[in-house]
Amino acid sequence: MLNGRKIIVVMPAYNAARTLRQTYDDLPFDIIDEVLLVDDGSSDTTVETAQGLGLTAFLHKRNMGYGKNQKTCYREAVKRGADIVVMVHPDYQYSPRLVLPLAGMIAFGEYDAVIASRILGNGALRGGMPLYKYVANRFLTAFQNILIGQKLSEYHTGFRAFSREVLESLPLEENTNDFVFDNEMLTQVVYFNYRIGEISCPTRYFEEASSISFTRSVKYGLGVLSTSLKFRLQRMRLVPFRIFDPNGSKLLPDYYQELHRVESSDSLSTLGPR
Repeated sequence: MLNGRKIIVVMPAYNAARTLRQTYDDLPFDIIDEVLLVDDGSSDTTVETAQGLGLTAFLHKRNMGYGKNQKTCYREAVKRGADIVVMVHPDYQYSPRLVLPLAGMIAFGEYDAVIASRILGNGALRGGMPLYKYVANRFLTAFQNILIGQKLSEYHTGFRAFSREVLESLPLEENTNDFVFDNEMLTQVVYFNYRIGEISCPTRYFEEASSISFTRSVKYGLGVLSTSLKFRLQRMRLVPFRIFDPNGSKLLPDYYQELHRVESSDSLSTLGPR
C-alpha cells in the first residue's frame, strides 16, 4: 500500500513471454499489493511464464483486442479492491520502477489519473522511437490539445495510473476493443473533468518490445482524430456520443465465458483454445 491505498498493477499481455520476467523483476514490490496479468490469447508461453512468477493471471481464450484486454484488467483489479490501478506493459518498453511516482501522485490526492510521458525531456528518439512515430505523436498530440483544450505532452503512452473512482465512473464499455481504447479513455478522463498529471519516462524500442505495424499505426491515428472531433462536437452539444455519456455502460461486474482464471494447477491442455 501507499498512504493507505491498495495498489494493483495490471499487465495487458500478448506474446510477452520473452520480456515478462524482466518487467516483473523491476516492479517496486514494497508498495504493490498485487500484480494481475490478462493474456489475450497469446501463441507463446506468456501464461506459463506468468504462472512461474506467481502472478494472478487470466486468459482470454481467443484474441479479443488490446482494448478488451484493458477492460478485463481494470474490471478484475476493481473487483479485488484496488484503490489505485497502474497499467504496465509487460514488453519492458517502459520503466516499471516508475510505478511508485505514478501511484504516489494519486495516493496523496494530487491527481485522479497520471500518465508517464515519453515526450517530456528529449529521450524518445534516443530510446529508439522511430522517427515517423515521433512525428505522428507530436502532430496528433498538438491536434488533440487544440480540440480538447489541454496541454499534455502526449496522449499515446501505454504507461498510466488511475484511481478507483475514475475506473468505476467512466463509460469504458462504450470504448473500442482495439488500440484506440487508450486514447478514448484519456479523452474521457478530460471530458469528465478528472485531474491528469504527467511524469517523464524513458522508453526503449528493441526487437522484443511490442510495436504495431505502420498500417495499424495509420488506423490508430485516424481513430485519434475521430475521438478528438467527437469530443469537440459533444462539448458543443451538436452530436451526442456514447463514449461521453455519463449513463453509458460501465465496467461490468461479471465477465463472460471467454475469460478463464488461470490457477496454479492448470496445465497447458486445460487452458482452452488459444
